[in-house]
Amino acid sequence: MKLFVNGRRDVFKKIQRKLPPKTNQRIWVHAASLGEYEQAVPVLQGLLELNPKCEIILSFFSPSGYEVKKNSEYASFVTYLPLDTPNNAKKFIQEIEPDMALFIKYEIWPYYLEELASKHIPTYLISANFRENQFLFHPLGKFMFKALQSFTHIFVQHQDSLTLLEEKGISTASVSGDTRYDRVFQQLQMQNHFAFAEEFKQQHLCMVCGSTWPEDEDLLLEVINKHPDLKLIIAPHEVEEKRIQALTQKLNTSYVLHSQLTNANLKETQVLIIDTIGLLSQLYAYADLAYVGGAAGNTGLHNILEPATFGIPILIGKNHSKFPEAKLLLEEKALFSVASKEELNRIVTKLITDTSFRLSTGENSFQFIQKNRGAQKRILSLIGGKMM
Repeated sequence: MKLFVNGRRDVFKKIQRKLPPKTNQRIWVHAASLGEYEQAVPVLQGLLELNPKCEIILSFFSPSGYEVKKNSEYASFVTYLPLDTPNNAKKFIQEIEPDMALFIKYEIWPYYLEELASKHIPTYLISANFRENQFLFHPLGKFMFKALQSFTHIFVQHQDSLTLLEEKGISTASVSGDTRYDRVFQQLQMQNHFAFAEEFKQQHLCMVCGSTWPEDEDLLLEVINKHPDLKLIIAPHEVEEKRIQALTQKLNTSYVLHSQLTNANLKETQVLIIDTIGLLSQLYAYADLAYVGGAAGNTGLHNILEPATFGIPILIGKNHSKFPEAKLLLEEKALFSVASKEELNRIVTKLITDTSFRLSTGENSFQFIQKNRGAQKRILSLIGGKMM
C-alpha cells in the first residue's frame, strides 16, 4: 500500500520531467500488474517488429508490476497509472499523447476510455475473458459496460466470451486466444540453466512447487514424508522471512534456502526453498512434475501454463472454477485437481512409479500449449494496420 500511494505522489510531475519528447508513433499499453504485463509482452514484441521506432508508454496499476518492470526493455517510458478520474484522464492523455491504446485482460477504466474516445484514439482490449456473473453485466455495472462498448475492438480468449458479448450487443470483438500461450512458449528458447538446480536434482525425479501458499504446503507435507527419494523445489508466493520460517518449521526433512547455498550439501538435501524472486519460470525446466499453488485455498490459482510449456504433469488444488485454462488442461488429461493430501499423494505416487503415465501426461501438457499458440499473430493482423 505504501508503494501504491507513494508511486502516485506527484506522478504528473514525474511524467513531465522524465517522459521524452514524442518523435514517432506512440502506443500506450496498460497492465494491472506483472501477470498482465507478461500477457502483453508478445504484443509489445510484435509492435516493435512492425515499427522499431514506435514509442511504447507502459503503465501499471499495481506496485508488483511497476516495481519489477519499471525498466522494461520494451518501453520508452514506464509509469504508474493515476487513479481514474475525469481530470486525471484528461491530463494523462494530454501528457503522453498516444496514437493507440491497449488495455490488458480486465483493465476497463471508464474515464480514460471516454477521454480516448473523445480524441478518436483507437483502443483495444487484449486477451479478455468474460463471465455472465461479472459486475459489468449487472444492472449496477452499467457504467462499466458502457466503457466496454467504447473499445475499438475487443480480443477475447474463448468463444464463450465472444458469444456472451454478442448476446449483450457488442459486435466489435473476435476470438484471438490468450497471448500467455505465446509468452510461455518463448521460455523454451531462453536460458533455463542453473548450476545449483542441477547439483540439487542429480538423477532424482524432481517436483517443482510454484507460487505456494500455506494451505498448498500443508497438502505437500505427506508427499515429502512418503517419498524421501523425490526432490522438491518449493517457491512460495511470498518470500518474507516470517513466511519462510513458517514453512521450514513444518518440514521433517533436510532443506536448504536458495539465499543460503554457500557450503550447502545440495546432493543430500530433499527440499530446496526458493526464498528469492524471478527464478520460478526457469526452474520448471528441472521438473518431472509440478504443483502450482493458489487453488488449495481462495487466493487464486497461479500460472499453470508456465510448467505446461515444459511438457510435465501439473497438480493443483480444488478451487479453480474461475480459471478456464485449468478446465481445459483437465480435459486434455494433462492436469490433476486434488482436494486432500491423501489424494495428492496418491496421484504423485502414480506419476513417479509409472514412467509411461508420467511422460504421456506431460506430452499432453506440451501439446496443449502448442495448439493454443497464435494469439499474437491474430491480434497484430488487425492492429498492425494502424502502425505507421
